[in-house]
Amino acid sequence: MADEKSKKNNNLIQGRILARNTILNLIGYGTPLLVALIAIPILVKGLGTERFGVLTLVWILISYIGLFDLGLSRALIKLVAEKLGAGLDNEIPPLIWTGLSIMFFVGIAVGGFVIVLMPWLVKGLLNIPLTLQKETLNAFYLIAVFVPIIVLSISLRGILDAHQRFDLTNIVRIPLGIFTFLAPVLVLPFTNSLFYIVAVILFGRMLACISQAVFCFHIVPALCKRIVFNSKMAVALVKFGGWMTITNIISPIMIYIDRFFISGIISVTAVAYYATPSEVVTKLTLVSSAMMAVFFPAFSSAYMQDKNNAAGLFASGVKYVFIIIFPISLFIIIFSYEGLNLWLGPEFAQKSAVVMQILSLGVFFLCLGQVPYALIQGAGRPDITAKIHLIEMPVYLIALFLTTNEYGIKGASIAWTARLAVDSAILFYTAAKMLGRKKRYGIRLPVDIMLTTALFILAPLTSGWFQKSLFICLFLPLYLSFVWFYIMSSKEKKVIKEKLLKT
Repeated sequence: MADEKSKKNNNLIQGRILARNTILNLIGYGTPLLVALIAIPILVKGLGTERFGVLTLVWILISYIGLFDLGLSRALIKLVAEKLGAGLDNEIPPLIWTGLSIMFFVGIAVGGFVIVLMPWLVKGLLNIPLTLQKETLNAFYLIAVFVPIIVLSISLRGILDAHQRFDLTNIVRIPLGIFTFLAPVLVLPFTNSLFYIVAVILFGRMLACISQAVFCFHIVPALCKRIVFNSKMAVALVKFGGWMTITNIISPIMIYIDRFFISGIISVTAVAYYATPSEVVTKLTLVSSAMMAVFFPAFSSAYMQDKNNAAGLFASGVKYVFIIIFPISLFIIIFSYEGLNLWLGPEFAQKSAVVMQILSLGVFFLCLGQVPYALIQGAGRPDITAKIHLIEMPVYLIALFLTTNEYGIKGASIAWTARLAVDSAILFYTAAKMLGRKKRYGIRLPVDIMLTTALFILAPLTSGWFQKSLFICLFLPLYLSFVWFYIMSSKEKKVIKEKLLKT
């Protein structure tokens, strides 16, 4: 019976299902972005630059605070996926209840810690204007109260992910993502108070949490019958989650701390000129995140059973992320000034275009690096990524302070991008070593990265619509040829040809 269940659950890592789930995630991550493109100019105009700068910090805080869960949500995904892969479905309900119980109390503790920290954060570190300090502080206190709900929501979504039920995940993710950007716009006709804007955003988070709980009971009916806290499972969750806590805290800090440095060293107004292009280009990580949300439980199941299968999944992940992200990043670099000028006007374009170009290169490295990151953690080695980030963090913070102090927001973007380039290189080397394919990836990958980086550097040298359009017209055929003859496998080419013939 266990073998039959294992065989059935192993189908969850087959290519067709992974592709379907990736597409679902891309839709789920991408749809809110379209709303953001419309909402952000309205919010900049309606809130003013300073208040909008604080709102970007609110979005970051809400997204980041859920990661203070001791790494248990990620641990829960991994362990549930392993149980499914092994056909041990009867062990899943106690595992889920154990994880949720721990995370609820962790959420309460984190919320209390955040409440204590907030006055120093708002009045000291962030350089919030005096007129906005009380309003910002009250809004941040409200976020702290909702921390247990935010943590539970992320954990419930992880249970759905472990079961590869990304259809249910995205039924919640799409409305929630849209509401995150739309809620402030809906509140604007009545008030521009950050407190009420945050209250409405958090109300949406609460509804999302309830919906995810209903779906979890639907796909795991035994949850209603077996409400159990298992101490052995708790130890396993905490052991895996301990290292995950370090990387969960440090990694987002290094992604978003640049904005807090800019606020403290320069001004909250400068945050708006930096955060706006950053919000746009970092949305490209939605593509790789959508893929890795699917690949992580697949890595968890495959690595323990067959490293060759895991290596194939890894190669596919790198390939598809590169194919999608590279041309989009290059396009953003070429047309950054024109795009910002059309979207937000000449002032934003003048101050933010170069920042957008530099950050686009960093996001390219970030997206690629998410593949080995997911593999390493899926293989049960979160200690490796934690140690890498512990070593990187002090070096990065020093570099970020020096470059921001000397060169302003352009310097911050340079430090951010350089850190991601180094981080991705280390993660790829580590993943290749774990798969026993260090020699295979050791030469080809750096060469590919150097060639693509050279194109990123050459692209901004073009000026004017004619030169830029000519560059794109020459680049696209060469890129498509490169993908077809150098990257795609014969099996993939065959599938594409069959699809084209059918149409």
